[in-house]
Amino acid sequence: MHDTTASMVDVSYALRGQALPRDNRQALARALERLVPWLADPSQAGVHHINIVAGEGPTALLSRRARLVLRVRRERLPELAPLQGATLDLGGFTVHLGSDPAVRELLPHGTLYAHAVATADDDELAFLGSIESELEAMHVPCRRICGRRQLIDNDGERLTGFSLMLDGLSPADSLRVLESGLGRHRRLGCGLFVPHKSAAALHA
Repeated sequence: MHDTTASMVDVSYALRGQALPRDNRQALARALERLVPWLADPSQAGVHHINIVAGEGPTALLSRRARLVLRVRRERLPELAPLQGATLDLGGFTVHLGSDPAVRELLPHGTLYAHAVATADDDELAFLGSIESELEAMHVPCRRICGRRQLIDNDGERLTGFSLMLDGLSPADSLRVLESGLGRHRRLGCGLFVPHKSAAALHA
């Protein structure tokens, strides 16, 4: 039987605020790293993108149910204390973190989904080739489904990312992907996977 205890966990904070920049990944990473510098280390942590209200324009409303979720190494949980109840400035918009974060275990699932995965590639075929190489190096066989292309700001540099679904994963391989992620830029919310019920909803 495989050990299903992951070396990393997700830590979820309630978010309070009115609005934030629609492209907030860089501002969020900087604000968090001012309080907990090691969050910039992709071997130690990743920052999930914040779900915002759909729409157009540079500003997005913040849903009452919005959460900030960090994926961190289990042993570093006590070092996140500076974030409890913290106030973050995201491009001139203020958001407040809850003081009682919830810790969630990473559980294996046959289908995983990432909102954005970024490699050094701009086109879909090259991107899928890079992902195939990473998965082969990890000895993880699965079906790969590439979704929507998107541009991500990285301190003035425009990164290309694609949503990505992995299907047909074994429990051990699923856990490996959840822990390590794929591609680059974990601090910007890229390459972090979550369980997904069905491959049919990728473009939803």
